[in-house]
Amino acid sequence: VSFQVADASDQPFPDKKFDMVWSMESGEHMPDKQKFVSELAQVAAPGATIIIIFHLLEVSLRPEEGQLLSKICDADYLPAWCSTADHVKLLESLSLQETTTSLSFQTNFSIDSLISRSAKQHLRYFNLARTGWKTTRGALVMPLMIEADQKDLILFKNYRCN
Repeated sequence: VSFQVADASDQPFPDKKFDMVWSMESGEHMPDKQKFVSELAQVAAPGATIIIIFHLLEVSLRPEEGQLLSKICDADYLPAWCSTADHVKLLESLSLQETTTSLSFQTNFSIDSLISRSAKQHLRYFNLARTGWKTTRGALVMPLMIEADQKDLILFKNYRCN
C-alpha cells in the first residue's frame, strides 16, 4: 500500500488501474463535481467497485435552511453542496449504477456528538489564535454543523457503484 498526494480532479494514475476506488468526504470540497466523479470512474478498472461518501442535502429547503447551509459553506470554504437527486444524475451521466445507499447519520452515529467532541478537543488542546484564521474559522463552523444536523439538513450518502 502506498499513499500519494494528487489533484483529485486530474489524477496521475493510468486509466482502468484500480479494482476499488474510495472517496470519503472529499467530493463536497470539489467545485467541479462532474470532473471529480469522472476521474474516479476513469481510474476504476472494468467491474471495479467505486465507493463515494458525500455530504448531500435535500432538494427542497426553506430559505432559513438554505442560509444556514450557505454559512457553513462560507465558513468551511466549501462550494455549494448538491442535492441527492443531482448526485444520482451525475452518477448516471457517467454510466455508474448505484447499488447501495445509506444514511449514516440515522443509522451509525450522531454528528452532534462527533463534532462536539472534535471541537472541544481542538479548543481545549490548541491555541486557535496561533493556528491562523483559516483553522479558527473552520473550528467555529462546528455549531452551525450541529444545528444543520439537528434540522436533518445534511445527509451522508454512501454510493457503491459497480
